[in-house]
Amino acid sequence: MRVPIKGNWKLERIIGLVDNDLELQTLWRCANVTAIDRMGYSDHGPVHAKIVANAALKMLRILVNRGVEPSVVRDYGLSVEDAEVVVFLAAILHDIGMSIIREGHEYFSVQLAQGILRRYLPAIYNPEEAVIIESEVLHAILCHHASRMPLTIEAGIVKVADALDMEKGRSRIPFEAGKVDIHSVSALSIEEVDIEEGEEKPILIRVKMTNPAGIFQVDNLLGAKIKGSGLEEYIHVEAIIGEGGERIIERFEL
Repeated sequence: MRVPIKGNWKLERIIGLVDNDLELQTLWRCANVTAIDRMGYSDHGPVHAKIVANAALKMLRILVNRGVEPSVVRDYGLSVEDAEVVVFLAAILHDIGMSIIREGHEYFSVQLAQGILRRYLPAIYNPEEAVIIESEVLHAILCHHASRMPLTIEAGIVKVADALDMEKGRSRIPFEAGKVDIHSVSALSIEEVDIEEGEEKPILIRVKMTNPAGIFQVDNLLGAKIKGSGLEEYIHVEAIIGEGGERIIERFEL
């Protein structure tokens, strides 16, 4: 899985384990069978996991650069590198419960992830640290659902990152399966999602779209995730329409 390591040997070790994990690869495959083949939904497998992981790591690094302390650092005296491990693992494991069923999949993701984490973490952490990291990852997995309020910076990041997987092509599956509704039409309007360091707030998310239908995606889906993330004070969202993105039609300062 290609994500920027930036000198974090713990993250590099975890990625090596992920890349050689047949159980996880198969769970992603099963999640996509449930989501795509059986329900006509968008991808919930390895591509989605990689997109969410990259977005989550980028947001975490921006926040740290702007002086925001990750929860595992504040509460447990662990390192920023450990916070990166938490958001990466939660990002790649948050949807594996889709291999069983969509409704309540976050609970099944927690159950399935526990076994995987107990294989990975002892290779890097002592027993006490492994329990802490496991608890933080499972909290972030459970709280990626829109209805749950994260209690950590890391969990809030994963929740928002999950909603950022909406660029062109990412929602063509339900559209082509005949699900022509505001969700699919608005998702098809999204051309590009960029995460940058902002000015007034640390994180600037720019969403470029081809027509105003994309505003539904930004407001109702991304906006809802941000409002329930605990990161409202850290994120600006700009929705831009038109070729070259010359006209800002909505700005959310949450």
